[in-house]
Amino acid sequence: MKRFWDLYERHYTLNVTVAAALFTLQIVHLVWLTLDPLWAKVFGDPLIVVEKPYSWPLLLVDYTEIPALMMVSLVYLNELRSGFAPKPVLFLLFLNSQWLHIFWITDEFVVASNQDANTGSLPTWLAYVAILIDYLELPVIYDTFRKMLAALRKRRFGEFLREDLREA
Repeated sequence: MKRFWDLYERHYTLNVTVAAALFTLQIVHLVWLTLDPLWAKVFGDPLIVVEKPYSWPLLLVDYTEIPALMMVSLVYLNELRSGFAPKPVLFLLFLNSQWLHIFWITDEFVVASNQDANTGSLPTWLAYVAILIDYLELPVIYDTFRKMLAALRKRRFGEFLREDLREA
């Protein structure tokens, strides 16, 4: 594990930049979630409806969620390696609650709970839990983006790039 974390640290700026970029894509999903299923739940009709074939950007963002969760989790696990702190633990909980949403309370369930009160064996209030879980991404997206900007300001990317070139 030491070799992995040494490599991770050596390329920290690149790692946190890729993690922030992937995770920031989730804002597309949150906008759709707010303006379609959530808006429909609160006001009766969605503000926007994304029909096929125009729903492909949402599908692409959905496919980036798992790599984003793994990469951003590494950012906070790396932070915890230097000592316990409540914020990285809290953000890891926020991040990893997404697995519950991905594999159990899916977006299809949220949409179905709007259209039909009979959503199978799951209670309709779970749709609100799924929406809440998705919104837990926002503080983590902000913090990851902030970490990326701090790393770029410290010019860590350039330092490690020069170091790699010297070793080659």
